[in-house]
Amino acid sequence: VQLQASGGGLVQAGGSRRLSCSASGRFFINYTVAWFRQAPGKGREFVSAVKYGVGTTYYNDAVKGRFTISRDNNKKTVDLQMNNLQPEDTAIYACAAASFLHDDHYRADQYYNFWGQGTLVTVSS
Repeated sequence: VQLQASGGGLVQAGGSRRLSCSASGRFFINYTVAWFRQAPGKGREFVSAVKYGVGTTYYNDAVKGRFTISRDNNKKTVDLQMNNLQPEDTAIYACAAASFLHDDHYRADQYYNFWGQGTLVTVSS
């Protein structure tokens, strides 16, 4: 599967932004899709994931209540709605996918074998 992320940009603190990850390829429904981010000078961090099939969602505690992940298997897209953005959310956001990923592994980037290019989100204070 090939992934393409879009929707990044500049937003003021307290504002919202919606990222989209578009996939091509077959059997999209079989893939857990996640968003990771990497802030300047920091390592990659798990943000959110939506499981294959039933679509169970997972969130990093830092974004819980502010971010919402959703998937549309017909359109082969996974969106990340980000509300109440803060300067610490500034990062390059990338989507990733893995087929039939075990529930214990959704936070770990090493288990995702398909990655889209990143999209930069900058939150100004």
